[in-house]
Amino acid sequence: MSEPVRTARMRIQADSEAMERDLSRLVLTLVELVRQLVERQAIRRMEQTDLTDEQIEVLGLTLMRLEEAMTEVCERFGLSPSELNLDLGPLGTLLPQE
Repeated sequence: MSEPVRTARMRIQADSEAMERDLSRLVLTLVELVRQLVERQAIRRMEQTDLTDEQIEVLGLTLMRLEEAMTEVCERFGLSPSELNLDLGPLGTLLPQE
């Protein structure tokens, strides 16, 4: 004899506000990771004197504005910068500790 087919669907009870906040947190974490990588790359290029003084100035202003924008967006979603550092369990945190 065959087993009866289950017709009941599993439903996930989720708070839409919590889901939106968690998704925002994930997106902002990825943006912060890329921002930090770009910043490190810029510092490395400055140390190697690959950039002109004008390029260094533009890059510095751009990175400052991006950091300010990240702070504003975090405030809008009620997140602190420390909340963007995801814990990856045995691997440690995603972002370096400052």
